[in-house]
Amino acid sequence: MANTDFDRTLVLEAVRVTEAAATAAWHLIGRGHEKNADQVAVDAMRTALNNLNINGVIVIGEGERDEAPMLYIGEKVGSGKGPRIDIALDPLEGTTLTAKAMSNALTVMAWAPHGTLLNAPDTYMDKIACGPGLPDGVIDLDASPADNVRAVAKAKGCSTSEVTVCVLDRPRHAEIIESLRSVDARVYLITDGDVAGVIHTTDSATGIDMYIGQGGAPEGVLACAALKCVGGQFQGRLVFRNADEKARAARLGIKDLDKKYTLNEIVQGEAIFAATGVTKGAMLDGVRHEGGYVHTHSIVMASWSCTLREVRMKKKLV
Repeated sequence: MANTDFDRTLVLEAVRVTEAAATAAWHLIGRGHEKNADQVAVDAMRTALNNLNINGVIVIGEGERDEAPMLYIGEKVGSGKGPRIDIALDPLEGTTLTAKAMSNALTVMAWAPHGTLLNAPDTYMDKIACGPGLPDGVIDLDASPADNVRAVAKAKGCSTSEVTVCVLDRPRHAEIIESLRSVDARVYLITDGDVAGVIHTTDSATGIDMYIGQGGAPEGVLACAALKCVGGQFQGRLVFRNADEKARAARLGIKDLDKKYTLNEIVQGEAIFAATGVTKGAMLDGVRHEGGYVHTHSIVMASWSCTLREVRMKKKLV
């Protein structure tokens, strides 16, 4: 896609949307109200999107129309003028983290040209991801976690004990963790935050080499947009627990239920990814109120230029 549709101004507009959601969610940090925290972030993100000159449609959002009153799948946002954009978003990735004032809560969003993002159903997905700088095909969803660690270690020219893998701390991941530790890999366990877990691999400063495990399919699309912007790798396969979930996938046009998706099949065109920290995490500082100002810390990425920018905003409170 030509850069004329995704110009620098549009990149900056994306991060302003995640900033708006994060600053709204700040008021609910540590209050114990997950639904309220999510709702204020949704309201702020929707308002910010509707103030933009874009012709946007939500393809990954708060759920289907009968499940969510706003930012539902298929909802149109923006002025209706400007580029046609598919939007994947999570207004508050880490509602529990926010409610409990724990680290790594984010507001996240990805933009791509119309028709280029996978319309992933709200099911689970088996995932494996790594960051940039590794040979193509170094990771394989169908290989064991231990073998993937060996492959990454060989590519990096280090021992398996120097490879760190991020995994959601869930009982279903016990075998994955056992396999990783069998080759003495470091296992970085997180309690929540599936998107944050994957995007940790995009920044060498986090020390995370890989992400492995089962999490939300919509979150997988968001994470893929970030990886595409920096040259990372991803593979995923949808996991269905019942006939209703399979029917939901069919409504979205998914026919091969066993398909192993690559990053470029999930995000087929160019992409913009933006995230703002709500609570302090490994990559981003949280929202802070100090001296009559609100401070935010964000990242925004663009795939066509393979750039990742850190954005710090300081705005006077009114």
